[in-house]
Amino acid sequence: MSSSDRSTAAAHPVLQAQPHADPVDVSIIIVNHNVKDFLYQCLRSLERASAGLSCQVLVVDNASTDGSVAYLEPLFPTVEFIRLDENIGFGRANNAALDRARGDFLLFLNPDTLVEERTLAVMLDYMRAHPEVGMSGCKVLNPDGTFQLACRRSFPTPWASFCKVFGLQRLFPRSPLFARYNQTFRNHDETHSVDAVSGSFMFTRRSALEAVGGFDPVFFMYGEDLDLCYRISKAGWKIAYVHETSLIHFKGESTRRSSLDRVAVFYQAMELFVRKHHGRSSLFVLLLRLGILVRSALAYANRRRRSLGLMLFDLAAINAALLVATRLRFGSYFGFPPYAYPAVFVALTAVTLV
Repeated sequence: MSSSDRSTAAAHPVLQAQPHADPVDVSIIIVNHNVKDFLYQCLRSLERASAGLSCQVLVVDNASTDGSVAYLEPLFPTVEFIRLDENIGFGRANNAALDRARGDFLLFLNPDTLVEERTLAVMLDYMRAHPEVGMSGCKVLNPDGTFQLACRRSFPTPWASFCKVFGLQRLFPRSPLFARYNQTFRNHDETHSVDAVSGSFMFTRRSALEAVGGFDPVFFMYGEDLDLCYRISKAGWKIAYVHETSLIHFKGESTRRSSLDRVAVFYQAMELFVRKHHGRSSLFVLLLRLGILVRSALAYANRRRRSLGLMLFDLAAINAALLVATRLRFGSYFGFPPYAYPAVFVALTAVTLV
């Protein structure tokens, strides 16, 4: 175990099942933040999926302001709610429930998910049949039924990160060379070993979690799932993607209902992961930061595309108006003295932007 793994384990020494509590097949840990409507549907789906199984459900409420606990606690009396006074992030909130978990297997589940009726049974059977697997994930679908790429990934190695950040993966999705990060060259209807699975559904063996000590609290949101998979893999366990069952994930609902900049937080988490596990490569970190700046700028432009489009239209219109006015006043579209060009357009554009 590396020094970072030991420090993480030391931060969370209580990972043993409670000695006087009845054991269960699976302990399901859900971190909620202001998504009580999605959480309600998630808990209802778990009721159907847990039929015939012994399950414990723990909901850690990350200081929600929408009355999640007050609304849901009376409706789900068997669910154990843990209230936090502040939003401490995804990983730390999951860790807060570990000392109450009684199962030999733990499922870290997002609240904005709907689980198939047979998902828990399929995953439990798979894990029991494959003792070498420390963590597994199932097929994750978008609400429209399309496949969610993040449910099986490689680690962000220098090459995989370069291809992801600079868009080579999108250009060559069927290439094992360029599409490593999201594994788009592989058939998602086949079960296989992967580097990492999605944090929305992480079916984890207790002994594997004990080996690494839970989530690293340094990650606030995003990246903690990759980091946990990486440390479990380094501890000698396999990570598996299981295609036989699926869930629906309404991705990003908690982030949308908070003040967080989702794009900025995601790329900050990627850089944090790289610095933690690939910190010796200063050139890689430099290239990654450059790529992150480019992707963040593009993502910002995409979110603001309507405003940017109107702004560009304004700039074109005001410069066109200058040409027309010059034509009307001086009889030529470029009637100013030659030394005035292109300064006159630059100055007008700058004033308009300001």
